[in-house]
Order: sequence, then C-alpha cells, then structure tokens
Amino acid sequence: MLLVSSLLGAPASQASTGGHESVICAGNAGSRYDPPLTLQPRTTHNHADVSYTCTTVSGHTLAATGSFHAVAPSASCLSLTGAHGTETVRYADGGRSLVVIDGATTVRVAGVLVVLQSGRVVEGRGEGHAVRRTVTSLPRQLPTDCLASGLRGTESAVRLEILP
Repeated sequence: MLLVSSLLGAPASQASTGGHESVICAGNAGSRYDPPLTLQPRTTHNHADVSYTCTTVSGHTLAATGSFHAVAPSASCLSLTGAHGTETVRYADGGRSLVVIDGATTVRVAGVLVVLQSGRVVEGRGEGHAVRRTVTSLPRQLPTDCLASGLRGTESAVRLEILP
C-alpha cells in the first residue's frame, strides 16, 4: 500500500480567468504499480485514474477526471522515497490542467497509508497556482501479498486543493 494520486479541478468561470478563488476537489482513484510493491525497495511507476467533483468557495461545481503518473526511485510496501509525478486533469466542459507534484510526505495511520502531496499547476486552468493534496489509500490485496507476488494497486480517497 503506497502512493496514489489524483488532481485538480475548477469551473471555467473561475479558473480560466486566473481568479484567485480556492477550489476543493474530492474523489476516488484506482492505482496500479509497476512493478508491484514488495518488501524490497525499488524504482516503481504508479498510474492512477481519478474521478473528481470540484467545488469553488462560491459554490460552483464541476466534474473532472485525472490521469496521474508518478515515479518513486525507492518504493516498497513499507516506504516511499522521492516520488514525483504529473497529472492531466480534464474537466467536463472541455478544459484541462497539467499539474506537477514535486513534494510528498507519507504517514501510516492505523494501517492506512496517507500521502500528503504538494505541487503547482504548470499549464491550463489555474496555471501558476499551488496545489495541496491528501491521498488516503487502502490496498486491493492482503498485506501478505508483499511477501509473494507484491501489491499491484490501491483504491484511494483523494482531496485536492488549488490554493488562491
């Protein structure tokens, strides 16, 4: 059980004008690890498909989907070091955002993995704005799979904030 991701969303009425209204997105992600996570740390790719509902402070909502890809130079069932990634977010109205994640802190709480990520929108809606995200992951497999075939993926709840 390790890193997963997600990203971004904002209604066209706010984000396309570069407005400074905060946006909060909540959703779910299914992720896949290549190679599967085992007890031995190694370079691992993570791909996550994310579905969001995003809301601005003023109450505008918009559905969005994300396609996230990250690389962790050292990942295992027990730890994660140096992960970085990108996500393309596509909004229901046809807009998109490209987000770069360049910081992450991982904590384990009662067997649940929580990844706190930070980054920035580098292209499209919200360009230049900081991003903060919390990903809460549960494995799709038994923890004992770390000893054999490895963990192939996780299901996660994702909360993404585009900061003003």
